[in-house]
Amino acid sequence: MKNLTPREIVAELDRYIVGQRQAKRAVAIALRNRWRRQQVDPALRDEIAPKNIIMIGPTGVGKTEIARRLAKLAHAPFVKVEASKYTEVGYVGRDVESMVRDLAEVAVKLVRDEEMEKVRTRAAATAEERLLDLLAGPIAAERARTGFVAPASGPATTAASPRDQLRADLRAGKLDDRWVEVDVIESPQIPMLGVLGPQGGEQGFDLGEMLKNLPPPFGGRQKKQKVKVPDARRLLENEEASKLIDEDKVKREGIRRAEESGIVFIDEIDKVAGRQGAHGPDVSREGVQRDLLPIVEGSTVATRFGPLKTDHILFVAAGAFHVSRPSDLIPELQGRFPLRVELEPLKQPDFVRILKEPQNSLLKQYTALLATEGVDLSFTDDAVEELARIAQEVNERTENIGARRLHTVLERLLDEVSFEASELPPGHPIRVDAAYVKQRLQDVAADEDLSKYIL
Repeated sequence: MKNLTPREIVAELDRYIVGQRQAKRAVAIALRNRWRRQQVDPALRDEIAPKNIIMIGPTGVGKTEIARRLAKLAHAPFVKVEASKYTEVGYVGRDVESMVRDLAEVAVKLVRDEEMEKVRTRAAATAEERLLDLLAGPIAAERARTGFVAPASGPATTAASPRDQLRADLRAGKLDDRWVEVDVIESPQIPMLGVLGPQGGEQGFDLGEMLKNLPPPFGGRQKKQKVKVPDARRLLENEEASKLIDEDKVKREGIRRAEESGIVFIDEIDKVAGRQGAHGPDVSREGVQRDLLPIVEGSTVATRFGPLKTDHILFVAAGAFHVSRPSDLIPELQGRFPLRVELEPLKQPDFVRILKEPQNSLLKQYTALLATEGVDLSFTDDAVEELARIAQEVNERTENIGARRLHTVLERLLDEVSFEASELPPGHPIRVDAAYVKQRLQDVAADEDLSKYIL
């Protein structure tokens, strides 16, 4: 984080997302402010609240992708939720505090993975010794019975002792086809229990997680599993790594990481934009907003890893706001999202850039997929222009789903190639030009009724 300036953050986002510079600048500043806050005097640090953001724009223009890439860039805990799935307390559905509990789960898993990676070398060494013990018995029995062990492919290995030879064969991959039995600890299948917390909110705890370290019959039981050597190595490495990490430390660090750098992306915020005095479901929508307000303002939510303060979590909300407006949110919630950025609808030139420029562009993905079958797929510039034109045309005539239209158009275009790719000779070239695109898509795109169902 220290080395990423806002300009560099925007440049990194540009590798995956076309356009939307205003939104990128807003999230880049918000991310940089995370680091700036950590440099402030502790007496003032707790008073600096994150500048939450509302992204306004139609579907498929990059709102979710910007938030997701931002979290990856910051190595921060990130959860994406849909506001429409939550209900006011007292109604059937998920309560809004569950998004914070989900964030805690993600943060603890992120820290656990990092800690396991730190001890991976030590765990691998211990796992190798255990695996050698598992292999030594059957191989010794085979040697005693037959007088030799069937050699694996490759040159013979000369070692100082049978165990050293076994180790060399294991590392050379000569024993990968052998089967071994490993003892796997199976956690009790007890579901997550929900109890009422001190404020009446639901607090979950995993009884299975609490009991798994106890001896049977109360805790996890050992189960023998027959697997091949590479799978056995992986299982044993994970088990040994789990023994080397401090779970209490992982949970504390996970909670701290969620509090200091967590990002919650609330999609479809416009679906709960209702004000008092309206009829029908708008009453419940305002209830969701009022339940969301204390979490965004800053409160303490009970999680199974411990209490989590939401004061410095960054909340990014997004919505199309076709029917409602941001001003339809309750005033208190509006005040907690001081930054508003409007994302621009995508046009034909944007579709051309989306197909060609990003590091993970759709054309690169399809080319790589078909290359696994030995098919040499290529697209001419005029083909890309034609694909962008058709996507724009269908978006204008039917529902505008933004860049997601490119997925449906390309699937339709390459349907026949994808089906027959495995039967084509290796290295078979397929060159997609404008004529090919028109031949495959023009009739469907021109028929408005048909394009509604196919494109």
